[in-house]
Amino acid sequence: MATTDDAADGIEPAPKRAGGAGGAGSSGPRSPSGGAPRGDAGLGVRGWLRWTWRQLTSMRVALLLLLLLAVVALPGAFFPQRTSDPNAVQQYFLDHPDTADLLDSLHLFDVYASPWFSAVYLLLFVSLIGCILPRTWVHLKNLRAEPSRVPSRFTRFDVRGQARAAGTPEQVRRSLDAALGRRYRRRLASERGRTADGETRTALTISAERGFGRETGNLVFHLALVGLLVVTAWGQLVHYRGQVVVVQGDTFVNSPLDFDSFDTGSWYGADAQEPFRVRLDSFESEFTVDSQARDFVAGVTLTETDGSTRTADVRVNHPLETNDTRIYLTGNGFAPRFTVTDGSGEVAFSGAVPFLPTADPNYTSNGVVMVPDANGGERQLGFNGVLLPTATADEEGNLIGSAYPQPLDPAVVLNVWVGDLGLDNGVPQNLYLLDTTNLEQVLATGEDGTEAPVQVVLRPGESVELPDGLGTITFEDLPRFAAFDVRYDPSILWMGVFAGLAFAGLVASLFLPRRRIWVRLVAGADGDTVVSAAALARGDDPGLQRELDRVLAVLDSDQAATSKEDR
Repeated sequence: MATTDDAADGIEPAPKRAGGAGGAGSSGPRSPSGGAPRGDAGLGVRGWLRWTWRQLTSMRVALLLLLLLAVVALPGAFFPQRTSDPNAVQQYFLDHPDTADLLDSLHLFDVYASPWFSAVYLLLFVSLIGCILPRTWVHLKNLRAEPSRVPSRFTRFDVRGQARAAGTPEQVRRSLDAALGRRYRRRLASERGRTADGETRTALTISAERGFGRETGNLVFHLALVGLLVVTAWGQLVHYRGQVVVVQGDTFVNSPLDFDSFDTGSWYGADAQEPFRVRLDSFESEFTVDSQARDFVAGVTLTETDGSTRTADVRVNHPLETNDTRIYLTGNGFAPRFTVTDGSGEVAFSGAVPFLPTADPNYTSNGVVMVPDANGGERQLGFNGVLLPTATADEEGNLIGSAYPQPLDPAVVLNVWVGDLGLDNGVPQNLYLLDTTNLEQVLATGEDGTEAPVQVVLRPGESVELPDGLGTITFEDLPRFAAFDVRYDPSILWMGVFAGLAFAGLVASLFLPRRRIWVRLVAGADGDTVVSAAALARGDDPGLQRELDRVLAVLDSDQAATSKEDR
């Protein structure tokens, strides 16, 4: 029977090589790290590849890659992302025109689709697979193996105990079997040895182990992480996602042509897109007195292909769900409705124009009105400016900002431009930004004879005549708009499943104890049995001594029961 510390842990000591170090059985010089043999040619290509693979699949590197993935994902929390909030990205370009192009070239507005994020993601995936599969194979072999043999000496264990029990060793063994219960996997054996007086005696031994669920939970946790990576990648390949801004009273269809922006995965198929139509019936918002948002509710009507309809309220983090699509509310604002007539009195434009809110909590919003059909297309009109939901003015009556996000006293302040809007040259344009390259700002002569840019100030129902016979502009009313994010991602359910498995595996790996108990039963001279026991745990286990005491306590109970029967 093995008597080394390795044997106590269930590990057989390695046999020595014949000939000793440097003798006939020696394998030659090795590197200090235990890697490939050192030679004149070095590791070579194969050796370096093997070393790289071992480093990549080590748990240390896997943890570093997991930390690195969290670090490279941080920019997504500081910069708006096109996939989740394209309106905020457009606003960032308006507010920071000097740095927006540089940040866009670094993929900081598409962090989770960037090459550097994908590289870390794939390295982590490979590292986890290479780390977990060998451990899983070893664990499966351990599950089929018998518990380790009983060590010859128990004195080297901190947790141990001795007792004397009435009955034969076989009777005591049955009592200990019952105390150990089904949680322990056992190995029963007998051994022969000599006592101090030279007599040969046979002892019964029990080797019991429990807590294999700890390593199982650890492996389940890591396999679930791999599962999360797989289903996330699968979802990115088959998903589609569209963003659309809908003015109150208007509708949109779940079709790429109806979305303001639309992106898909590499495996996207048009057949996966569920047909339906959504109309924005109403939009309500609630704010505190200090302009803090409390609730946003978009009342919509969903129409299916069979003509059936249903109404629903879409709130932040409470999407509208169809058969396989989710519709999220991602933004809102005001869409003032204008009517513009040109110099000939013809209506050149009539409709609502979304104004995008800035960072101001009082919903100060920027917007653009383009009128390409004015004056037969020769002198096109353009307007840019701000919307103030609750306009405030200074002592001289000049509007300076908004005092509250609700439209208590709305007003728009617009600059007027005339010329070529550039909509007919085939180059895509940002509809929320006025390109003034081929435009001239309309000026007016003041009382002092100086020229100044014309600013049109309008409130709902008001109309202003433009200078130089350019026509008129009327602020009709102020409907609301809502920004929706329409997503199809079949991986969401599986992500929840793997997240639950990861949590269960983590709990098991943290709280299930891994314990071994060894017992030796020797028949005593007076007909009773001498019981020696020891216990060992993997890691710190403050309950190990209590567990051994619990198992041995059954001997006292059985002895008391035997004494009562004798009486």
